[in-house]
Amino acid sequence: MARALNAAFDSGQPRRGQPRRRARLQDPDLPLAVPVDRQGPVSGRDVSGRQMYPEGAIAALLPEGRLHLQHGPIDIVAKAFGARDAVRAGHARAAARFSTVLKELVAELSALRSDGDGVGGPVARRMVAAVTPFHPAFLTPMAAVAGAVAEEVLAALAVPGLTRAYVNNGGDIALWLAPGEHLTCALAATGGLDRVTVRSADPVRGIATSGWRGRSFSLGIADAVTVLARTAAMADAAATMIANAVNLDHPGIRRRPAHDLQSDSDLGSRLVTCAVPLLSPPDRALALDCGLAAAEGYRTRGLIEGAALFLQGDARATGMPALEVMLG
Repeated sequence: MARALNAAFDSGQPRRGQPRRRARLQDPDLPLAVPVDRQGPVSGRDVSGRQMYPEGAIAALLPEGRLHLQHGPIDIVAKAFGARDAVRAGHARAAARFSTVLKELVAELSALRSDGDGVGGPVARRMVAAVTPFHPAFLTPMAAVAGAVAEEVLAALAVPGLTRAYVNNGGDIALWLAPGEHLTCALAATGGLDRVTVRSADPVRGIATSGWRGRSFSLGIADAVTVLARTAAMADAAATMIANAVNLDHPGIRRRPAHDLQSDSDLGSRLVTCAVPLLSPPDRALALDCGLAAAEGYRTRGLIEGAALFLQGDARATGMPALEVMLG
């Protein structure tokens, strides 16, 4: 997902006067796509076992054994399944790894806001690798930041003795599955009514959602685009591109330059969507078909495994039979 998180990364907190929904990752109780076992409410009052790290990161245990990691604009809920000792070891490793992630990203933020040339950190390299296949289209590494962070934390969390694990970074999810295991995720774009199951034999290990109504800027008009891909970072980048492609010319659509809404946005003067009127069925179909064409092109190239596109009650899907059945 294209992130409008530059201001928050600079200071670790939203700047005065910046739109809050654009300057921080989504609260853990408002995911765009989440494993169905954690759709219930989550709040700071439920947290136990809170630990603060020297860099300012916070780790805490939530009900049902979920791990909450928060630092500045990054807000993660993770869960590991398996032997109790393995889960505890995974939590400790994940929290320790997470504690320095924001500092590493801030150190390379200038490069990540542009083409990512010369970055050296592991998360930054994941971001650059995820967006490169979409060039020469405009897409900075910031489009993959949430997915890349989720992958990095998952790599630390997935210790021997686990059967399943996920890291949900504001709705962008990295998955780990032992042979024969599966996880089912709910799509909040349809109020959690639609679900997709990822099995260990599937190539999918990442899920991400983007759209103009989300926490980041979008060039398109999709309410939401959920993408399944081999990595969370790739799903994140692809969701941004497909959501941008769900578009049409319409006098009622309001757009503004990104830098007018956030002065240091990596999108610069590009027009981002601020409001979309109720569209006619033909207009909705035209916009969705443009996005579907982009999604099918990326699937043909092996960049994604599937995608579901939503706009004002209408939907399109491509790839994984589970998605097609879900929307059928």
